Amino acid sequence: MAVFVGFVAVTLSQLDPTLLAPSGYPPWEKIVASIALTFFAYLGFSVVTFTAGSLPNPARMLPQAMYLALGITTALYVLVSLGVFGTLTVDEVIMHGDTALAEAARPVLGTTGFVIMAIAALLATASSVNSMIFAAGNLTLTLSELKQFPPVFGQPGHFGGTRGIPITVVLVLIFANVFDLGAIASIGSAVALVVFLVVGLAALRLRAETGSNAWLITITMLATCFVLVLFAIDTARNAPQTFTAMTVLVLLAVVLDFVWKRVRARAPDTAR
Repeated sequence: MAVFVGFVAVTLSQLDPTLLAPSGYPPWEKIVASIALTFFAYLGFSVVTFTAGSLPNPARMLPQAMYLALGITTALYVLVSLGVFGTLTVDEVIMHGDTALAEAARPVLGTTGFVIMAIAALLATASSVNSMIFAAGNLTLTLSELKQFPPVFGQPGHFGGTRGIPITVVLVLIFANVFDLGAIASIGSAVALVVFLVVGLAALRLRAETGSNAWLITITMLATCFVLVLFAIDTARNAPQTFTAMTVLVLLAVVLDFVWKRVRARAPDTAR
């Protein structure tokens, strides 16, 4: 966090306002569609909910933690984006790709700044991976207990936790090394939007029990549908292979769920 705050301070001090001119913006459809990918970067906030059982006062502390996480992340992302696009042209950002953040620090801090930002990005990625593995352990255990996943996911692991953790890690490693990372981000964004749409539907149905705000949930679901539709259209037009992968992945999930439920229904109670 300290490194990124320093990056923001340095790049904003050298910001070129002409690089942020609206005349260089893409069409609004692409901007809305890109929200899906931006949303993918915010998935970490959902991990906060997995700590509810460990909090002394979850009713008060959990909302505080989530609002703080979202607020800090939003402010940091906006400021970092201004720093990058106020220092580099769009073509330069596209050319440097994953190292654009480090490249934006180079004009002011030189090679040292590039190295510092690269290390910070590595640490940030490691932190994200760690939090997601933590979430995967709790999530797969819960799904196993609900019999939505095979019982092997909830069985104790050899090194602590459950077997769901190493299974998830292996699957992630396979996906990360076989498929293009950009495609993975697009697929993950689409799946995440669908998941949160379903969560919104559940929250709407359970609003009497949870005390949720019905109109706020409805607005959120409509916004999610709008972004998801535009994202799917944009992906189908510009990245048909990624769109096909998204469709296949959703169908595969439905098929696996159907097969597992058939197997579970035929298994004796002792095996469940």
